Amino acid sequence: MPTKKSGSHAGESPTRLIDARIGELDDWRGEMLGRLRALIKDADPDVVEEWKWNVPVWSHDGLICTGESYKKVVKLTFARGAALEDPKRLFNSSLEGNTRRAIDFHEGEAIDEKGLQALVREAVALNRSVKAGKA
Repeated sequence: MPTKKSGSHAGESPTRLIDARIGELDDWRGEMLGRLRALIKDADPDVVEEWKWNVPVWSHDGLICTGESYKKVVKLTFARGAALEDPKRLFNSSLEGNTRRAIDFHEGEAIDEKGLQALVREAVALNRSVKAGKA
């Protein structure tokens, strides 16, 4: 289960909720989620931060990915991951479905920053093509 924060979120900005989630994860998971967030925002400066399903969500012309935190893993789940190329083979979770794919990050693991940013940009391009009716 994702780590939960108590209290109501009504009226709070998604950015503040994501900041709070990162802050409440006072171990490697907070650092990892913060780093992943920075890489996503760097890959797509127009990304929209949202808060859905009690987790951080990044969107641009549609959902890009969610950021979930579990006891032993931080997970980025790409909504249309199965349709992405993934030449660096970063997807290592949720591989059986026809739609989404995920990357599980464990404590101490290095992030393939360029590969992750390429996936984010590819997800945005896919969202744009779907929105334009080309996919």
